[in-house]
Amino acid sequence: MGLDLRPHNHLQHYDMLKDMWVSLAPMPTPRYAATSFLRGSKIYVLGGRQSKYAVNAFEVFDIETRSWTKFPNIPYKRAFSSFVTLDNHLYSLGGLRQGRLYRQPKFLRTMDVFDMEQGGWLKMERSFFLKKRRADFVAGSLSGRVIVAGGLGNQPTVLETAEAFHPGKNKWEIL
Repeated sequence: MGLDLRPHNHLQHYDMLKDMWVSLAPMPTPRYAATSFLRGSKIYVLGGRQSKYAVNAFEVFDIETRSWTKFPNIPYKRAFSSFVTLDNHLYSLGGLRQGRLYRQPKFLRTMDVFDMEQGGWLKMERSFFLKKRRADFVAGSLSGRVIVAGGLGNQPTVLETAEAFHPGKNKWEIL
């Protein structure tokens, strides 16, 4: 985001040998507060915000070809969600659905799963959703499980709970 508070589409890398920043091909979708991760020779960029609204764009930068590819959008627009990679899947978890006009924001239990080999989002049953509605939380993978902890929910205080998803069992466990 620039000083004018507008989202940008810049992609730069730091050249340590030349001690300078080098501009690369701009992102197809300008945004800020996006999630990104490196897998092999590709940088995956998901979500983010434009102004105060969530973006559901999913784009990948190939370091070798220095080009962008658009992937299927994240199924739901939401802010303050978390993303975790585990094996060949990408988990899009929780977040805050922001209402337009007079609709109230809503904390979510949503879990969407992207199959990295097939290149598409899987249809998830509601029974696979998180136990607690949460946004702005920490998430990661540990011992073959997806772990989420803390964050904000419908409660007026910070969540002090954690839960783990077992992909092999397709179920969540309160920690």
